Amino acid sequence: MPLQSDSPTFAVRVRGPIACFTRPEMKVERVSYEVITPSAARGVLEAILWKPAIAWVVQRIHVLAPVRWIAFKRNEVTSKIATGTVRSAMRGGPLPALVVEDRRAQRNTLALRDVDYVIEAGFRMVPDKVGPADTVVKFTEMFHRRLEKGQCFRTPYLGCREFVAQVEPAPEGWERLVRRGDTRELGWMLHDIEFGAPAGNRPHFFLARMDGGVIEVPPFPPGSLEQGGAR
Repeated sequence: MPLQSDSPTFAVRVRGPIACFTRPEMKVERVSYEVITPSAARGVLEAILWKPAIAWVVQRIHVLAPVRWIAFKRNEVTSKIATGTVRSAMRGGPLPALVVEDRRAQRNTLALRDVDYVIEAGFRMVPDKVGPADTVVKFTEMFHRRLEKGQCFRTPYLGCREFVAQVEPAPEGWERLVRRGDTRELGWMLHDIEFGAPAGNRPHFFLARMDGGVIEVPPFPPGSLEQGGAR
């Protein structure tokens, strides 16, 4: 069973015309998982509400649209300026330069099209980061308010930043839209990333299965509340 959250369970609809949740084993070309990953779902929720005192827990992913694919090519850069170099330039150091034409590469992308999900999730309080004024009720009301008004800290996206997501409360009767006839093995899927592990940031995977259009997300490994953005 999924890890229980301290907050109520929210049902959030996430959809968009194109999505690409890149499989990490594909080194050159971008190939998407068949559905949104828990880490990508968490990223969408954090785009609406992120606070150091909470960690989002994705419990279930409901698939509302059939899995459809689209293939295209994109121009990408092969490298980027290091963060440390940018910080040095901000302090008066040499100004870094990146000539896009010299570092451009064309890559194939196998993405999803016309995706539509309902994410069931809640949040847990992070004990060592909770302030005197931080409560479950406060953050619950804040999330509901921001979701209803379409507010966000940053633009939510579907795997890649250029694939913008439309996010809204799940409509009444959304359960009837779930693809109950779609059951399939999804293989090993990225669960999330544990930040601050002794050997560096550590990815966690789980054996995913879609059963009647629903993916049950297992608990994140014990003691790993420092997942994703909760760091």
